[in-house]
Amino acid sequence: MQSRCLSRPAALVALVAAVALASAAAPRSARAADDEWVQLFNGKDLTGWKIPNPPTGQFKGVKEVKNDAGKVTAFVGIQKDGKEVTLWQVKDGMIVGGGPASHIFTEIEADNFHYKVEAKINDKGNSGQYFRTKFEGGFPAGYEAQINATHTDQIRTGSLYPDGRTKLGMFRKDICVMKDAPHKADEFFTQEVIAEGNHIQIIVNGKKTVDFKDPNETYKKGHFALQGHDPGSVMTFKKVEYKPIKK
Repeated sequence: MQSRCLSRPAALVALVAAVALASAAAPRSARAADDEWVQLFNGKDLTGWKIPNPPTGQFKGVKEVKNDAGKVTAFVGIQKDGKEVTLWQVKDGMIVGGGPASHIFTEIEADNFHYKVEAKINDKGNSGQYFRTKFEGGFPAGYEAQINATHTDQIRTGSLYPDGRTKLGMFRKDICVMKDAPHKADEFFTQEVIAEGNHIQIIVNGKKTVDFKDPNETYKKGHFALQGHDPGSVMTFKKVEYKPIKK
């Protein structure tokens, strides 16, 4: 049977008409859904975020600092000697972390999603963009997209951290960006995580750095979290957002 092909101009007109018709037929809410990001940070306070009490074993507790409206604007760790250290705070419309190791977690839990941060890390600093993570003190169980430009740990931003407590350590060569980070210290960059089932992708400044299928499905659902790795690290998050992916 002979195929019948439209000429290029006619085909283009037909395609445009078909797209316009389909768009008009779809409910507005359905068309907009793919572009709807959920903002995990509102730019003003830490509503929707929480921290374990104590954050790690070197603290005896944690306290919240609130603004006049009663909203939490900082988490302060109380060390065992009674000294207080600001671990996380909202400053100039951004989340800024520092001090001894700690993590802050979203109230929200998710399984399949597109998760994005706009962040920067100081020289020799170390942080992480956690997902499908358990809410707990210390270094929590969960996946971590590394944030590190120049720290002594040469596993850089864009890596899926090969946590030796799990079988992820077996895939170190496949999921790590080594030695050369895709951005500079103290430079804002965008890091995205797309997690669908066992398929995990990491994208830094528009370039894919990891495309990995975890055969062990190590973590299936959990919180989002931000990491402060050590006392010398200062991490700044301008934007934190996610978009659920329906299976």
